[in-house]
Amino acid sequence: MKTDIINYLNQFDLDVRKTKDARFSDQKCTPDVICFIADCIRNSFSEGDLFDTNSIWESQYFIKNTRAIFNKPWPNDDRARHEYDKFIAQPLRLLASAHILELEREHGKNIYRIRNEYLLDYISQRERNTFTFLSCYFEKVLSDSGIWKYFLEYKDNPTKESYMTLRDRFIRFMIGNTAINTAVEVRRIFPKILNVFAVENQIPGSERGTISKYVYTFSDLMYNRKNWRDLNKDKSITRQEAVEDSEDVKQQEAYNAYYVQKAIALIRKIQKESEVHDQWGQGEATQVHHIFPKSKYPQIAHYLENLILLTATQHYTKAHPNNKTQEVNKDYQLTCLLAKADTIDNSLKKFGERYYRKESFLYVIKVGLNQEQEWSMTMSFSDIKHQLILAYNS
Repeated sequence: MKTDIINYLNQFDLDVRKTKDARFSDQKCTPDVICFIADCIRNSFSEGDLFDTNSIWESQYFIKNTRAIFNKPWPNDDRARHEYDKFIAQPLRLLASAHILELEREHGKNIYRIRNEYLLDYISQRERNTFTFLSCYFEKVLSDSGIWKYFLEYKDNPTKESYMTLRDRFIRFMIGNTAINTAVEVRRIFPKILNVFAVENQIPGSERGTISKYVYTFSDLMYNRKNWRDLNKDKSITRQEAVEDSEDVKQQEAYNAYYVQKAIALIRKIQKESEVHDQWGQGEATQVHHIFPKSKYPQIAHYLENLILLTATQHYTKAHPNNKTQEVNKDYQLTCLLAKADTIDNSLKKFGERYYRKESFLYVIKVGLNQEQEWSMTMSFSDIKHQLILAYNS
């Protein structure tokens, strides 16, 4: 997919010195927020439809899912308007700057339509896809603008001094070439660009106005950065802390439910028949099955690599014996994993990482089997299948 993204972006001159575009990125443009807004567009509008910030704010899909993403008031409450404005407007502006959307000014308002449905769909699928897009996009903007070399200099020597040099250069560049006239505003934008670069290159990024103490990670990029699953379970916590933790758990459950349903919908879209080709696989495939149960493995419940499309017979008589959905047939679990390995292998050969990632499949296996050492990215899919058979028969 990187090649597709790069080839598309190469059609355009994104030199900020020419475009004067100060909003090619912004403070709220994190992978999870952009991914969600792209998902709202895909589920609310068709190619050719005109929409603006209000159109998304008032859409049923946004209203239904947004609290799980932002943990803010209900969007259909007028008092919440200021809470959401930037979270919608800034990603829209970024997507327009990248020519994923078309932007027109009408009566003083930004009006958008879908320009590249193929890439918008890719961005909307999951945050990792959005990250891949942002990495390609920022490199294109910075290269066209003549300042990519300074980011490469920082990569070669990521110290506090080189960080400050890069930040100050970026501030001078933005003030000198765009309508932004304060360093404070540029300092809000800079981390969103540098941190994507930092994750891509496994180096420290920007945190609280200075270089981060550690190598910046993918999860650090997110607006929802808190690791909700590691809530303090200490019995000494106060009642107020317990209430706050309870609210955190509820919010995380809603967050997880959104991503699981989104993944299930994508599986239904890309798989048209049962992925397990056995005697029970004839007929319409209507059931999306968690290979490793979501109740036991919530951390991988939303991974496409952990979901498989089955017929009703396969799901309710083989995957779950005697229709007992809380039980899992271990033999059929292996069958599903072997079939999923074939699905992913074929998809990677045909579409690249548009839908699946080998690394994610190995992570699903490691978590589901509680094994770390046996699985490596150097393994072929044939090796993975062989190792799975050994693991289930040992």
